[in-house]
Amino acid sequence: MALVLQVLNGLTFASFLFLLSTGLNLIFGVMRIVNFAHGSLAMLGAYVAFAAAGGVTGRFWVGTLAALAVLAALGIALERGLLRFLYAREELYQILLTYGLVLVSEDAVKLIWGRDYKSLSFPPPFAGPVQVGSALFPSYYLALMAIAAAVAVLLWVVLYRTRVGAVIRAASADREMTEALGYSVPALGAAVFAAGSALAGLAGALILPIQTVSPGFAVEVVIEAFIVVVVGGLGSIWGALVGAVFIGLLRSFGIAYFPVFELALVYLTMAVILIVRPWGLLGVPPVGRN
Repeated sequence: MALVLQVLNGLTFASFLFLLSTGLNLIFGVMRIVNFAHGSLAMLGAYVAFAAAGGVTGRFWVGTLAALAVLAALGIALERGLLRFLYAREELYQILLTYGLVLVSEDAVKLIWGRDYKSLSFPPPFAGPVQVGSALFPSYYLALMAIAAAVAVLLWVVLYRTRVGAVIRAASADREMTEALGYSVPALGAAVFAAGSALAGLAGALILPIQTVSPGFAVEVVIEAFIVVVVGGLGSIWGALVGAVFIGLLRSFGIAYFPVFELALVYLTMAVILIVRPWGLLGVPPVGRN
């Protein structure tokens, strides 16, 4: 039973990592933006959800929907107002700008909400535990897994079973050819950035009942998101899923059996993958990209 609980705990953390990193991967896959501010978007999503819920657990889902809407709008504003001016420049400019946004967002959060830690209790109807064998397990953890699975299926349907998804994949492979066919790649990029930002906001909101959030949350989670995409493959949605499950289980069993070595275990695994397969487990080698 202990093994089953460790797997469930790992999948819970993997669900959060997937929601967080899939937006990062989606943005990079279509727009080739290495967005260091993605952790800040998750942090802002958590604070927006907390504020919209008024600190009341019973309004948790209202706060989550507010985080989705606000972060989607913020994503459009960032892409149209700042990032689009850097597309023709070297990636270093994008990295410097998005890192600057991390610092600005942290100070903005301190100014608006202070330095205190924020969290919410498990929301209804997932406030109680469920019986798993002879042990109790938080039902909210199972709900988080279900939401992550639903998002994965939704993304698959949109990307591989709709015309919009076909255009997104075409823009990811060849922006110039997509524009030549009459599609507006800038508008598509803004929509994708909004979707990626909304997913970051969703991840930030959903982690509130599990983990406290503070202004340092942005840097903490963006490192975890980059580890996931490095392991799974930058630009691959399914890579984000595989990388999230791999890192989630690794951390869960690392905490249980190697508590002193747990973080080092994650970084060592990432280093080995970078050496052996630098494009990630499901990523595409650079020579294969247009």
